[in-house]
Amino acid sequence: MALRDAASLLLGLLLLCNAWGAWATIEVNVEDKVEVFLGETAQITCMFTSDEGSGGTTVQWLYVTRIGEKLRIYIQDPMSKAVEEGTSFTGRISVNSTTAGGQVALTIENVQLQDEVEFICLIKDVTGQIGEGRTKLKVFEKPNFPTIEAVQTGISVRAKEPSKIGSCEVKNGYPKPNITWYRGNVPLRNIPGVVDVATSVTTESSRLFSLRSELRMKVEKEDKDAQFYCEVSYFVPGATRMTETDPINVTVYYPATAVNVWVESPKGKIKEGDSVELHCKDNANPPSSLVTIKHNETDSVMEANIWTLSSVTRLNSGVYVCSSLDIDTYDEVSGSTEVFVNYLDPAVIDHEEITVDKSGKLEATCNALSSLQTEAAWFKDGKVVSKSHTLTIKDVTFDTAGTYKCVVSVPEIEGMESRGVLPVYVQGSPEIMKKSTEEETYEKTVKLSCSARGFPVPTINWTTSDGKVLDEAPHIETGEIVKSVVTVSVGSNITTYICNAGNEFGADSLEFRVKAKSYGVVIAVIIICILLLAILGSVLYFLYKKGKICGRSGKQDLTKENSSKNNIVVEMKSDNTEEAILLGVNGEKLPPSDQ
Repeated sequence: MALRDAASLLLGLLLLCNAWGAWATIEVNVEDKVEVFLGETAQITCMFTSDEGSGGTTVQWLYVTRIGEKLRIYIQDPMSKAVEEGTSFTGRISVNSTTAGGQVALTIENVQLQDEVEFICLIKDVTGQIGEGRTKLKVFEKPNFPTIEAVQTGISVRAKEPSKIGSCEVKNGYPKPNITWYRGNVPLRNIPGVVDVATSVTTESSRLFSLRSELRMKVEKEDKDAQFYCEVSYFVPGATRMTETDPINVTVYYPATAVNVWVESPKGKIKEGDSVELHCKDNANPPSSLVTIKHNETDSVMEANIWTLSSVTRLNSGVYVCSSLDIDTYDEVSGSTEVFVNYLDPAVIDHEEITVDKSGKLEATCNALSSLQTEAAWFKDGKVVSKSHTLTIKDVTFDTAGTYKCVVSVPEIEGMESRGVLPVYVQGSPEIMKKSTEEETYEKTVKLSCSARGFPVPTINWTTSDGKVLDEAPHIETGEIVKSVVTVSVGSNITTYICNAGNEFGADSLEFRVKAKSYGVVIAVIIICILLLAILGSVLYFLYKKGKICGRSGKQDLTKENSSKNNIVVEMKSDNTEEAILLGVNGEKLPPSDQ
C-alpha cells in the first residue's frame, strides 16, 4: 500500500514538471512598422521577456523576401554573434543587444528601396521555447517639384469631344505620388464626355515612380478666365505632404453674343468739322473679321473694326449699327450707338452796316442758330466792348466809329464759335484833330499839316487871314480821317494860315501862325557863353597861383614869372567885324603879338 502511494506521488511530480515546462512562454514586442527616408539609417528595436530569464537566449534577425522566403541576416547565442555573409544587408547592419535586459536593436544604414521588407526578431530560450516579432520597414523619397504645361493652341467651345487642356508631370517619388487637377478651387474628376483625366506611371531604373497626367475637357466661354493647376500629394515618414504647380490658362474660342459700338474720338460732345472715329467690337474670340456698319440705310465694311468720318456735319447725326457675321454658322449679331453732331450756324447781325448820328445811340444784335446754349461778345480793335448778344453804346463820338466783331460761342464745347462783322459809321460835322498852333522856323518855307475827321469824310481847303484861298493841297484819306499838307513861305512878320474842314453837317477850322526866328537871340547866347568861360578861366588861374591846384608831379614853381604860356586867353569875334579881341585872365586886352 505504501509502495503504491509513493509511485502515485512520483507520477504526480513528473506530470507537474511537464505542465510547468509547457506553461513557460516567451513574449516578443516590436513596432508594426518603421519609416525612414531613402539613404538614411533605420533602427528596429526588439524587446522580449521569458519565464526562464534571459540567460542562454538565442537571438536571430530574419527578413521575408518578396516571394515569402525567410532569410537570416544575423544570429547571436550565449557563445557568439555573427552577421550573415552574402545578403543584401551585409556590411550595412549592426545589432546592439542587451539580452540581460531583454532588448535588441537592429540598425540598417543607407536604407535602399529594396530594404522595404518585413523583418522578424526571433528569440529562443534555454528550454527551446521560441518567440518572434514582425515589423515592416517603409522607405520614402520626396518627389521633384511638379511641372505643368498648357496646350498652345486655342480650344473651341464647339468641339464635340473633350479637348486637351494641359499635362502635369512629377518625377522620382516613392511611394507613388498622386496627381489631382483643379479648375480654380474645384478638383476635377472624370466625367464621361466632359472631363477626362488620364494618368500614366513610370518606374524608373532607380525604382522611383514618375507620373504624368493629362487633362482633357469640353470648355465653355467662362473657361477663358479659368486657371488650371495640379496638386501633387506624396508620403513622408509619419505624414502626407502636398505641393502645387503654377496655374495655367488656355485660349478659348467662342462665338459672338453681342457687339459693342462706341465713339473713340473725340471724347465728349461732337461738333461740326470734327473727325469722328467709331469702333465696333464683338465679344467673340477671335473677333469676327467681317464687321459692317450701317447709317441711313447705307452699309459699309469696316477696316480693322474702325470707321472714320471726316469733317462731320449735322447730317452725320443718327444711329450707327454694327453687325458681326459668324463665318462658320452665318449667324449675325448687332449693336448700335447714337451719334449727335452739334452745330453752330454763322453769326447773324441785324445790320450789314450801321450809321449813327454823333451823340446818338448805337444798338445792334448778334446771334447764331445752335444746338446748344450760346454766348456772345463784341470786340473792337481787339478789346471786348460788350459781353452780350446786344451791343448798346450811348452818346457816340467819332471814336465810336470803326469795325465791330461779334463772336458767338458755345461754352460747352471749346473752340466752337462763329463770327460776324459790323462796320459802324458816326456822321456829324467834322472835327479838326489839332488846335491852334504857332510855327517858327529859320527856313524860308514851312509845311503845315491839318487832319480832320467826320462822316461823310470832310473836305479841306486853306486860306490866309485876309481870305485868300491857297492852291489845292494834297489830301490823304484814312477811313473817316482826311489829312492835308500845304507848303507856305515864311516872312519876317507873323502870317496866319487857316485850315478849313467841312461836310454837309458843318465845318471846323484851325489857325496856324507862322513867323521867322531872329538871329539876335543866337548871338546873345553865344556872348553869354564866352563870358562864362572867361570867368571860369580866371577862377582856375587864381587857384593855380595860390597853390590850390598842383600839377601831375605834385610840385609847382610858385616864383616863376608870368609868361605868355600861363595866360588864359579868350578870343572874341563879332559877326560884324574881322577884328579879334584878346582878353587876359584879368579881362585886359592883349596885343596881337601875344597871341
